[in-house]
Amino acid sequence: MVPERNPVYWLVRFILWTLATLPNATALTLARFYIRLLDLAVPKLRKVALRNTRDIAKLPNPEAIVDGAFQHLARSLVVFANIPRYNAQNISSLIRYDGLEHYHEAKRRGKGVLFATAHMGNWELSAYAHGLMTDPMNVVVRPLDNPAIDAFVEARRQSGGNRIIAKKDAARQILKALKRNEAVGILIDQNVSLDEGAFIDFLGTPACAGTAFARFAARTGAAVIPGFALWNEAEQSYVLKFYPLVEMTGDTLEDTRRVHAVIEQVIREFPDQWLWLHRRWKTRPPGEPWLY
Repeated sequence: MVPERNPVYWLVRFILWTLATLPNATALTLARFYIRLLDLAVPKLRKVALRNTRDIAKLPNPEAIVDGAFQHLARSLVVFANIPRYNAQNISSLIRYDGLEHYHEAKRRGKGVLFATAHMGNWELSAYAHGLMTDPMNVVVRPLDNPAIDAFVEARRQSGGNRIIAKKDAARQILKALKRNEAVGILIDQNVSLDEGAFIDFLGTPACAGTAFARFAARTGAAVIPGFALWNEAEQSYVLKFYPLVEMTGDTLEDTRRVHAVIEQVIREFPDQWLWLHRRWKTRPPGEPWLY
C-alpha cells in the first residue's frame, strides 16, 4: 500500500511529528498519553505482560514492573521521534558507553562481532548510537507488516550509517559481514517455533530460544558480546552497556544457554526495561499446557 492510501502510516508519522516538535519534557508527557491510549485500546498487551511477570517469571511487584515497561516505551518513542536530530557531534548528550573495551577486544580477534541483544532498554537507539560513535554495524530485522511504515523505519535505522539485513534472507549476509570483521546485531529474546530453537530455562520457566545465533558463532568463530542501551534514571540519559565477551563452546544448546543467561541477568536488574508484552513462552514443550 502506497503511503498516500495508508492511514496507519500517516497516523504513525503524525504521532512522531508531534513528539519531535515539542520540548522534551512535554513530548514525554504526550508520549505517555499515547502509550496509555494503546494500553486501553489493546488490553491484551497488559494481560500478556502481567501473565509473564506475575505467573511465569514470578517477579515481585508485577503491576509496577508492567507500568514501568509502558512508561519506558513512551521514553523510547520520544527518542525515535527525534533520531534525525542526532549525529556524531551531539549523540553523546543522549548516551554514553560502558564497556566499550569489550568491543575493541572482539574486533582485535578479527572474526567479526555478534551482538547478542534483546528488546531491552532502547534497542533502536543502541545500534544507531554505536554506528555514530564508533563503527557502522549490520542489524538483523524482521520487516514490519505495513510496507510503508517499514520503509520509513528502515530509513531511520540506516540514517546513522548502519546496514539492514532482512531476517528472511539473513544467513548469507551475516556470514559475509562477519568475514569482513564487521559487527552484526541480532535480537534473540523472542519466542520461536520448535523447529527453529531449543528449550532452555529462562526466568524460571522453559522457553524456546532460537539456536541460529549460537550456530553462527560456532561456524565463524565470531566474538559474542551482549549489549543494551539502558536508561539511567540518575543521569537522565542512556548507557550503552557492553558486557564481557561470552566464550562459545561449539555446543549449540550450551551456547544458547550462556547467552540467554546474560539477558536474564539484565532483565532481573532492569525489569521495567524489557518488552514484557510479547508472548515469550508461547511455544511449549510437548505435553505442557498453553500459558496464554
